[in-house]
This record gives sequence, structure tokens and C-alpha cells, in this order.
Amino acid sequence: MASYNRTLVPEAKKGLNTLKNEVATEVGIQNYENADKGNLTSRQNGSVGGEMVRRMVESYERGL
Repeated sequence: MASYNRTLVPEAKKGLNTLKNEVATEVGIQNYENADKGNLTSRQNGSVGGEMVRRMVESYERGL
């Protein structure tokens, strides 16, 4: 299966992974980095992604 996700800014990958793990821990998912994402519910995975986007938008808006 081909993956169409690509990192537009490779330097940001480490920061995004850090944010993802931080959000997952706050949502109640421990060891998210090594977890089998297929065993998590859509709601769990979606809450991590949604919270990441919310924080990135807030950060951008504060910078305006």
C-alpha cells in the first residue's frame, strides 16, 4: 500500500512527534510512540490528531 503522506518540512518532524506524544499522554494513551495504532480506536487516534491541530492553530493565531 503506497503512502502519500510526506513531510513538507523535515526539520519539523521531531517537534511534531514530541507534540504527538505529549498530547497522547494527556489524552490518556501511554507509550503512544511504540503503540500499535491499529489496536487503538478511531476516537483515540482522532483525539490525538484533533488536539494537535487545535494547538497548532492556537499557536499560529497567537503569532498574528
